Amino acid sequence: MERLQRILASHGIASRRASETLIVEGRVKVNGKVVRELGTKADPTKDRIEVDGRPLSVQSLRYLMLNKPSGYITTVSDERNRRTVMELIDIRERVYPVGRLDRETEGLLLLTNDGALANRIIHPRYELDKEYEILTLVRPSPATMGAVSRGVQVDGTLVVPTEFRILRETAEGILLRLVIHSGLNRVVRKMMDRHDIQIERLRRTRIGPISLGRTPVGYWRELRPAEVADLFSAVGLEGPELNGVQ
Repeated sequence: MERLQRILASHGIASRRASETLIVEGRVKVNGKVVRELGTKADPTKDRIEVDGRPLSVQSLRYLMLNKPSGYITTVSDERNRRTVMELIDIRERVYPVGRLDRETEGLLLLTNDGALANRIIHPRYELDKEYEILTLVRPSPATMGAVSRGVQVDGTLVVPTEFRILRETAEGILLRLVIHSGLNRVVRKMMDRHDIQIERLRRTRIGPISLGRTPVGYWRELRPAEVADLFSAVGLEGPELNGVQ
């Protein structure tokens, strides 16, 4: 189930804010009934949703991964005309990013138009691993590594990594691996800043069972059927063949 204004936006009817206006004006029906409350939720795969008497078109469900470059923001559109990740995606269906990576952070970003799956990936209850590689110029001391591993307070929440270690030393610097469940805003940068670990480059390499692999920076691809199935399983949903995916 998704908020109605989000469904309208994901189908390209209007922006989310403009979709809210459509709802308040009584121009949207769900299963034949006019809906005016902004908190209303619906299932676009089961419910009949109409705008000005016209039903929403049925979209094929799509599951994508993108290797996000630095310099792009993780939104569908931006009022300040900054570059968004949607400029890198070219498909007929309207998909949207699942969660966020900040503007400077590179790496794995999932995109879909499957609201049920997206909501579970984001929800902390399902504790999907999020794996990051952090490039820093100075090797952290054992005391610092231990302090981060025991947990760091971020915005009032104790974030305890499931893994934090030195991966290897490269010509560019020291590469660290951090695995956490948290999806707090800029959480990795705040954790490192708390312990004076200077980030030269930050890249997300895995979300749950989905790894970035060899996808080049700036490129996207469809998730393979086995990857989609693994992702559904990781968040406790039935197989994708029951959710409109062949």
